[in-house]
Amino acid sequence: MAISAGAKAPGFELESTAGRLKLDGLGKRLVLYFYPRDNTPGCTREAQGFAELYEEFRALGAEVWGVSKDSLASHERFKEKYALPFPLLSDPDNQVARAYGAFGTKKMYGKEVEGVIRSTFVIGPDGEIEAVWSPVKVDGHAEQVLARVRELAGR
Repeated sequence: MAISAGAKAPGFELESTAGRLKLDGLGKRLVLYFYPRDNTPGCTREAQGFAELYEEFRALGAEVWGVSKDSLASHERFKEKYALPFPLLSDPDNQVARAYGAFGTKKMYGKEVEGVIRSTFVIGPDGEIEAVWSPVKVDGHAEQVLARVRELAGR
């Protein structure tokens, strides 16, 4: 089960398309989203949704990071193919996804499987979870997250 709003966000440090990134000491609001796989239809739509609104997130003082178990090489290709303006982090053993409750049993094509549960967390500058969506429905999701970040930023 995903961690809930009000909890302290689990710290982490991962390799990304922007070098090694860590949560501790970020000092700004972060939209952290976990997705199953690069270049799949739902994950592509989700990434494109965040990319389209990226400048609006930035204007509100928020950063966006996407996380999956894919390799950095895969992330680089995905980022380039869709001109994604934010870093993609590689969590090869799903350790960070597990810490956030974004890995576990889910239904896929009617069967129960173990895997990444598409999840998004808004983490405040103080490292506290401010909002959670898990599991995520892709369509309209980036807009929902932006609306919540707007509220949190008092705008």
